[in-house]
Amino acid sequence: MAISIEQTPNPNALKFSVGQPVGGPITLVPGGTVEHPLADPLLAIPGVGSVFMTADFVTLSKTPEGDWATIAPAAEAILEAHYG
Repeated sequence: MAISIEQTPNPNALKFSVGQPVGGPITLVPGGTVEHPLADPLLAIPGVGSVFMTADFVTLSKTPEGDWATIAPAAEAILEAHYG
């Protein structure tokens, strides 16, 4: 299944629906201690401030200097490789 990307009411967050359970709820932040296979690759994307996972979706929040034009395709590729 293709990853679908949806706007949220928060302009600093995007929802990535992956079509299968992702576990959670869990929040991943830089420097956090939770071990998760997606923590490092998603948080390594420049401009990603946090990752929230629950049900069948992942929500990324960006930092003030983050740019969705860079973040969204990178995150989509990582999620597609993991869940696709």
